[in-house]
Amino acid sequence: MNADNNKLFLCFVCLVFCACSPAPTAEVPSPNITEQAWYAESVTQLVTIHRDAEALLKSGKRDLAGARITEGQAIMTRVLTAPQPTLAAMEVCSDLDQLYATMLLSNHHYGWARLLFQKNQARWSSWKPQTAESERRKKQAEAGIAECDRAIPQ
Repeated sequence: MNADNNKLFLCFVCLVFCACSPAPTAEVPSPNITEQAWYAESVTQLVTIHRDAEALLKSGKRDLAGARITEGQAIMTRVLTAPQPTLAAMEVCSDLDQLYATMLLSNHHYGWARLLFQKNQARWSSWKPQTAESERRKKQAEAGIAECDRAIPQ
């Protein structure tokens, strides 16, 4: 083979490899799940669960309140998978975690309570934009952490 044939063969091989490559794909922006109907419905469900659990706790039905909060865990997880959850979703998830952490603290489950308080602290420390309400919630979580730390046997 001479030099011209080698160049021709090389061009042919390049052409074959290019033809075998996958077609370019257009990037489709992922939908904002916070704008979907199920998202708002889920947040409303969580508000109802929180209200029910709080009422059960006030009436002395701690086990039922805990069970009601546990029912909401899967919904909370789904709602919080949004890249930027709504403020309403963050607040109701925070409220449920705060209520459950307080229940765990009163039942002397200090480690689990501390974990939930820490979750809330992280949630509100990273919330943008910081507001008086996010700061209040963060301080509330920090107070819960401190209470757990005082109660945990050394």
